[in-house]
Amino acid sequence: MASDAVLVPAGGAALAGDLAVPASARAVVLFAHGSGSSRLSPRNRAVATALQHSGLATLLMDLLTEQEEAVDALTAGHRFDIALLSGRLTAAIDWLGARPGTADLPVHLFGASTGAAAALTAAAGRPDQVRSVVSRGGRPDLADDALGRVRAPVLLIVGGEDHEVLRLNRAAAARLQVPHEVHVVPGATHLFEEPGALEEVAEVACRWFLRPPRSPGGA
Repeated sequence: MASDAVLVPAGGAALAGDLAVPASARAVVLFAHGSGSSRLSPRNRAVATALQHSGLATLLMDLLTEQEEAVDALTAGHRFDIALLSGRLTAAIDWLGARPGTADLPVHLFGASTGAAAALTAAAGRPDQVRSVVSRGGRPDLADDALGRVRAPVLLIVGGEDHEVLRLNRAAAARLQVPHEVHVVPGATHLFEEPGALEEVAEVACRWFLRPPRSPGGA
């Protein structure tokens, strides 16, 4: 479906985004891309399209300004700044909660790579707004102490051949105090480029976002 170009205010920055809201949307999913990527990530956009077909609104947004992206391309100085990235996501959560058309929708987060740590940190900071979190090939370990403060159910999706990231995800999952699951996509590597891998990511993420709310307090 068509999306609207939006600007999300975040701490003095105006971040470019693409917002798609299907008729009778059931919730909105805010995407947090990984290091060195942007709202134009083909993998996130493919997942977003699948979610839209299931009646979920989506917001794909840049987490850095054009100037910050230029610096990051040279120094990689921002892509691991989880405090900065999670602050930008928190601002987007608040923006969605105040915007006509999304204000009444539950908010879910979908993070990839380092964006997963930012999503988990933002979820910990907005426990009343964030309904659930999904990570794709993420680095939830970079959320550090925020892991124990997350109050939304968490799904960690990892490729079966992405061995080190799978180890880090399982270690991070052990620190969560909420319902959670590690979903392994057999044969998939870090970017889920194998046939059917990204489709499986979209399918399990959609099921997670659409399942009935559960109370915190266990795996």
